[in-house]
Amino acid sequence: MIGPHAPTGEPAGTTLHGMTAPGPPYPVSPGQGGQPPVPAGGHPAFPGSPAAGHPASPASPAADHPASPAQVGAPAPPPGPGVVPPFAAPPTEGRQARLWLGLGVGALALLLCCGGGGAALVGFAVSNVQAVREQGRTATEHYYQGLRDRNYDESYDQLCEDAQRRESRAQFERRVSEQPQVTAYRVGEVDPNSLTVPVDVTFTGGDRRTQQVTLAPDSGTGSIEVCGIS
Repeated sequence: MIGPHAPTGEPAGTTLHGMTAPGPPYPVSPGQGGQPPVPAGGHPAFPGSPAAGHPASPASPAADHPASPAQVGAPAPPPGPGVVPPFAAPPTEGRQARLWLGLGVGALALLLCCGGGGAALVGFAVSNVQAVREQGRTATEHYYQGLRDRNYDESYDQLCEDAQRRESRAQFERRVSEQPQVTAYRVGEVDPNSLTVPVDVTFTGGDRRTQQVTLAPDSGTGSIEVCGIS
């Protein structure tokens, strides 16, 4: 017996006499394997696929072009003038401190060197003055000792070159032998500036006088010699 139902062989939800049959009374589950349902066009929709009626976006160039040097870790080109560097510049206080320290050490070394040279010059001058005094006193002592002992050769040997040129050894012996004889003497301090030395002389008969002996350095040896008596 045929009731008011659709004719056999017609699926549910199809159009009958220009009308759409109602869908299933429950939600339509996703496709097999969790895939999205197939749209009306017959092709499944995938995430990121362009919607119907819209052009596809250009393909990414990563697949067709190699990565740039900046992407593979190559150093970036130096910044141009006026560009602020991405890191702080190294401090200069330490270098300046080392510079001033080096200059200070150099100045101190120079001062010590000059001070040592000055001390050496002073020491040389002092030793030279002391040598002049000792040599002048020794020459004067030997001269008057020869006169007192009547050893005139010894006295003549203490004379400088100029004195020996003015008077020969024989002339010297004859002259001093005819003068009052020296019985005692006392040699004073040598003046290194004027190269003179006072001598208190005692003659035969008790006569006393102070004689001024003039000294001079020998041109060859530099030793101090007797060059005049007044």
